[in-house]
Amino acid sequence: MSSFENLRIVDNFYQTSLFFPMPTVIISTLCEDGMTNLGPYSLVQPYYVAGKDYYAMLLCCRNSSNTAQNILRNGKCTLNFIDDKPSTFKEAVKLSWPGDKPEEKMPKCNFKLEKSLLEEETGEARPMVLTDAIEAIECTWMRELDGADKDMPGELNGYEGPYHDFNGITSKFGAHFILRIDKILMKKKYSDAIINGVKAKDFPSLPVDYGYRDSKNFWFHRKTRMRAELLQMRQASLESVRYAADRVDDVVKFTDEALMTVLGVPRVFLPLVLKGCVAWAKENGVTLITPEHMQIINDKRAKEKSKKNNNK
Repeated sequence: MSSFENLRIVDNFYQTSLFFPMPTVIISTLCEDGMTNLGPYSLVQPYYVAGKDYYAMLLCCRNSSNTAQNILRNGKCTLNFIDDKPSTFKEAVKLSWPGDKPEEKMPKCNFKLEKSLLEEETGEARPMVLTDAIEAIECTWMRELDGADKDMPGELNGYEGPYHDFNGITSKFGAHFILRIDKILMKKKYSDAIINGVKAKDFPSLPVDYGYRDSKNFWFHRKTRMRAELLQMRQASLESVRYAADRVDDVVKFTDEALMTVLGVPRVFLPLVLKGCVAWAKENGVTLITPEHMQIINDKRAKEKSKKNNNK
C-alpha cells in the first residue's frame, strides 16, 4: 500500500497541489509611454544553459499582465532578484494585484530604480533596474522562436488560437517568453565571491516563496545559513581516458601525464574537453600534448571566460 495520498491536479497546480519552492523576482518592463513597470514573478527559470549561441531564461505568465503586454510590445525586460527582508517582500506583494495599471501602482512603489547599464552603453531604451536588487538579468525576448513574432499586445480578455507550443501566446490566458540573456548584473560583494570562491557566508539572502496558497497570503521563507555537502569526486582510470583520447584525432596525441590532468572530468564532458585540446594543438602546431600544454590551454580558457563575463 502506498505511503502517499493522491492529490487532484488542477489549474495552478504548482500552488494548489504541491509545495513547490520558487524564486521571487521583480520583472521590470517598459511601458508604451516610457514608464518602467514592475511586477513580481516566480515562474522563471534558466532555459538555454549551454550549447547555443546565447543563453536564455524562461518566463511563464498571464498574457494580459502589464509585464506580458510590454514584452509583446518591445521585447525588453529585466529580472531583478530581491533580498528576503520582510519589508522587501511586502513591497513585492503590493505590486502583485492583477489588473492594476502601471500609472496607478508605480507612484505608490517604494523600490528605487536606476538606468539600465545596457541603455547607458548603447542608448537603446530599456526598462530601469532595481537599485537594491542583489543581481539582475537584462533580457530580450526571442520572438522569432516558435513563430511568435506575429504575437502582438492589445488583447486583455484572452487570445484566440491557434497557440504556440513554447514561446509567445501559448493558451487563451497564458504566455511563455524565451528571454535571451543580454547582461548579468551583480553587486560587487557577490560578484567578488563568485570570482574568488564562494563560502557559506557569501551566499545572498534570497527569498523562496510557495505561491498564493490559501487565497489570503503569499508564503515565503528567508535564507538560513548555507550548508555545504562535498561532491563525490570520481576519477576515471588512465586507461579509459587514453581509450577516448586515442580516438579523438589521428595526428594529435596526449602523453599519460597530460591525460592525468583530466581524470576528474565527468565522462559525459570528456570528449568535448579532449576535442578542445586537439583544436588548440592544431592551431599551435603541436602533435604531442604535454602537461605544460594542458596548463596553457586551461589558462587560455580561464582568460576567455573572464573576458566573456566582463563583456556581459
